[in-house]
Amino acid sequence: MPTVGVFNGTNLLLKFAADGSAPAVIGHSTSCSLSLSNDLPEATTKDSAGYQEVIAGVKSGEISFEGLVNYDHANNAIEAADLLIARTRVDWSFGTGVSGDPVYSGEGFLSSVEMSAEMESPVSYSGSITVTGAISKA
Repeated sequence: MPTVGVFNGTNLLLKFAADGSAPAVIGHSTSCSLSLSNDLPEATTKDSAGYQEVIAGVKSGEISFEGLVNYDHANNAIEAADLLIARTRVDWSFGTGVSGDPVYSGEGFLSSVEMSAEMESPVSYSGSITVTGAISKA
């Protein structure tokens, strides 16, 4: 049964893996977001009566994520950094594990991975995936 009403953000998961491998949940994540955009080229002419007009252009997407570093976890900051360095395309999915909820998926490239360590605090990581190609919703 699909999720109803407002739900806890802990239930929304980001999964990714090297292209061709089954995506796995990123380890010890604290947040994730999917940002979709549509380029809107201007189409204003003298016939636009002084109003701006646009057309739908190129669609794009980016996924951002943050978490805590744990070298023991298989899908964490180190694996993300290795995929970025190798310029490996990744398969990703973004959604809950609840049957009937929408899950967005596609391919992309890791465009950034950062690991940060403050004194007397857990080591954290963050990164982003730039979507390439179509995004599907199941």
